[in-house]
Amino acid sequence: MQHRIIVPILLLASSALAGCASFSPDTGMGVVSEVTEEAIGKDVAFVRSADEAATVDAAVKRLLARNLTADAAVQVALLNNKGLQAAYNELALAETDYVADSLPPNPTFSVSRISGNGASEVERQVVGDILALATLPARSEIARERFRQAQLKAALATLRLAAEVRRSHVAAVAANETVALLTDAKATAESTAQLAKKLGETGGMNKLDQAREQVFYAEITADLASARQNAASSRERLARLLGLWDGDLGFRIPDRLPPLPKRPLQQPSIEIAAVGHRVDLQIARMEIVALAKALDLTEATRFVTLLDVAGIDKRTHDPEAPPFRERGFDVQFQIPIFDGGEVRVRQAAETYRQAMNRLTEKAINVRSEARDAYRVYRSTYDIARHYQREVLPLRQIITEEMQLRFSSMQVDVFALLTEARQRLASLRAAIDARRDFLLAQSELQTAINGGGSAGAASTPSSIASAAQPAAGGGH
Repeated sequence: MQHRIIVPILLLASSALAGCASFSPDTGMGVVSEVTEEAIGKDVAFVRSADEAATVDAAVKRLLARNLTADAAVQVALLNNKGLQAAYNELALAETDYVADSLPPNPTFSVSRISGNGASEVERQVVGDILALATLPARSEIARERFRQAQLKAALATLRLAAEVRRSHVAAVAANETVALLTDAKATAESTAQLAKKLGETGGMNKLDQAREQVFYAEITADLASARQNAASSRERLARLLGLWDGDLGFRIPDRLPPLPKRPLQQPSIEIAAVGHRVDLQIARMEIVALAKALDLTEATRFVTLLDVAGIDKRTHDPEAPPFRERGFDVQFQIPIFDGGEVRVRQAAETYRQAMNRLTEKAINVRSEARDAYRVYRSTYDIARHYQREVLPLRQIITEEMQLRFSSMQVDVFALLTEARQRLASLRAAIDARRDFLLAQSELQTAINGGGSAGAASTPSSIASAAQPAAGGGH
């Protein structure tokens, strides 16, 4: 009888050991690298040694030695941002959980000795959790799905950082361009204000016109101070995302936004592309798979949550009798009188249905976000293009004509001042339009690949709790 009990235990143990997971050489970073390369064409690095840190530091210094474009800024952040490295640490921790959940349960060995009146009794036991051993393949599959989710979560964190860096870079460069525009406008307004003052001293300009010139100069000065503060704050935000210690000396960014593309992207199947590529949607699908396996495991173990088998070896020594030895086994299991596992099964089933509803909702939202992002992209492109092709050339013509009429004394200084105000407003609006287009372009990429602020996937911790009773922890 003992032989019949021990042999199946050994067979289960050997099969479990054959399917044990082991640590991967890259801690699962291969999936993160593939997703990042496919989505945005950038490299990632998980720094875990001094040599890797030196390699990354050299690459970052090479990128920072040049004027930092948006693509270069994204690459620096992906290599140097410590928050992203912490996300990769989470992935490494998830792999340890996967390996731990894939290992068979350790047996328990106990020794007891009782003596008295010259007699002694020594008992040895080896106890194994047979239920946990039998359900190990199913629990290992669930752990594998959770690790795959962790890999995609790390990839999602990478895409989210890249999108945030790109938006911050666009904002910082636009702020720089606004500062340059207002600096030139201030110089012009200052010259005009000084001229008005001299004309006022000679009686050639009344106090009202002088005040108009002075207030224009004062307003430009205030706007320039505000723009410089905005540019400094935008630069500091970009420096934080890049993971740089010194935001003032560590990098240089362009003074002007890049020009508009000659034609906008055509995305007739934007919804299909988003549904097929969104990383957060893939995470939600994997969540469904893991919960389905957890539900199957819960249903399979609903009646039995404890099954321990112990091998016993007992030796007895008595001075008045010859020593003798006893061998046997002990089996423990729960009798499902009060709890037949219905509670756990209902919890697992409702958790699965909840995840299905959330997946459906996310798919609907992804399609809507993709459509809206493309509409905004096309609209902002058309607006920026309109400023570039229509508004600014007309403003240039008006400015030149006003200068000619002012030189021939056909218009007064006040008319010239009004035109300067209007031209400055158009130039600022054109900068804002190009900035909005570049931001919309980044949001379009985010809507297709994932990584937006609202695209974070939330995986309920009930995946683990749904499978927990099957590991022998329900007694």
